[in-house]
Amino acid sequence: MITNTHSEQGVLAVNGGSSSLRFALFRPGEPLTRVLTGKFDRVGLPKATLSVTDVATGRKSQRELELRDHAACVPPLWQLLADESEISVRVISHRIVHGGMRFREPQPVTLELIAELRRIRLFAPQHLPAQIALLEEIALHYPGVLQVACFDTAFHRDMPRVAKLMPIPRRYEEQGVQRYGFHGLSYTYLMQELERVVGATAASGRVILAHLGNGASMAAVLGGRSLDTTMGFTPAAGLVMSTRTGDIDPGLVSYLARSEGMTADQFNEMANAKSGLLGVSEISSDVRELLAREKDDVRAAEALALFCYQARKWIGALAAVLNGLDTLVFSAGIGENAPVIRARICGGLGFLGLELDASANEANAPIISQVGSKVTVRVIPTDEELCLARAGIALMQSEAVPFSPPQTHRKGIIL
Repeated sequence: MITNTHSEQGVLAVNGGSSSLRFALFRPGEPLTRVLTGKFDRVGLPKATLSVTDVATGRKSQRELELRDHAACVPPLWQLLADESEISVRVISHRIVHGGMRFREPQPVTLELIAELRRIRLFAPQHLPAQIALLEEIALHYPGVLQVACFDTAFHRDMPRVAKLMPIPRRYEEQGVQRYGFHGLSYTYLMQELERVVGATAASGRVILAHLGNGASMAAVLGGRSLDTTMGFTPAAGLVMSTRTGDIDPGLVSYLARSEGMTADQFNEMANAKSGLLGVSEISSDVRELLAREKDDVRAAEALALFCYQARKWIGALAAVLNGLDTLVFSAGIGENAPVIRARICGGLGFLGLELDASANEANAPIISQVGSKVTVRVIPTDEELCLARAGIALMQSEAVPFSPPQTHRKGIIL
């Protein structure tokens, strides 16, 4: 077992998506040090790949694997860690996309926690079943490893009740149907980093965090607390995204069922995997490709215009929630690396006192607003894996007990 192979113990951050699994191995200390990073891609699809980077040397490698599901990533990941690192894994910290109504803080993985995740699995059917299987697989084969669950919804759990309520019959609230919000690990890291850079007083002001990547959302934060966010009961709500619709008229469900015979599952697939930038452009979900083609293809131009328009509209709405705005933070793949998108989003926000510095924006500088701008606009690279590692270290130091299921249990039938 890998935890007995080496004397130095570390923390493994695991960030699972619907068809991918990112990971990072950290050496404890102040600060935490990345040792290895990697990603399993195309999980459950033909020609899945494992990509790995040795952080110290910069050496990269990639190979193809057959991975039927996320649980199948465990043996090759363990072998990789045994072969490539002198650090044993003492704790694994997982990003769990949905914590439902119960979970706020990072939790040691237990039978009771897995039972609750199984109960709410329909809240996130594209993520939770795979994440549950991964937790079980590790617990069955590596019972000496402490597993920690960190919930992407937790950052928003203390939103005001009015921001959580959904305008549907009240009885559904008892089933847990409410606005939850997501990207919580990213937002937790961004607020920690903002406080590190500007101090607690400035970070406690009126802040909008814009996590703009393949999945995109924003959050209005005051005093370090989330007051509202763009995503809702599922991550499909809010902003236009790479392949997700964002907010749309719910009447479309009935219309498409009648006009095309579309089922609920087919609608869900369309809304999550075939819409957004991809659906509008009919070209690509990648902003870089759309920017390269927008001058020659009106579909690409309209997709980008829609994305920027909705982002700007949401900033205005969240600024109303905050009664003004002190700091706007751009992050994630688009937010960190697409100056032209940031410029287009900020272009109509002068009424908030936001003045962008074109040169700083083009350089992806940490501060891209002009000196004297009433709103400070920052670019802060997010780091969900570091946030996971910090939570794992905290619970490891609290002497939480590793989860060891009874030997009579088998993967997929625990509880």
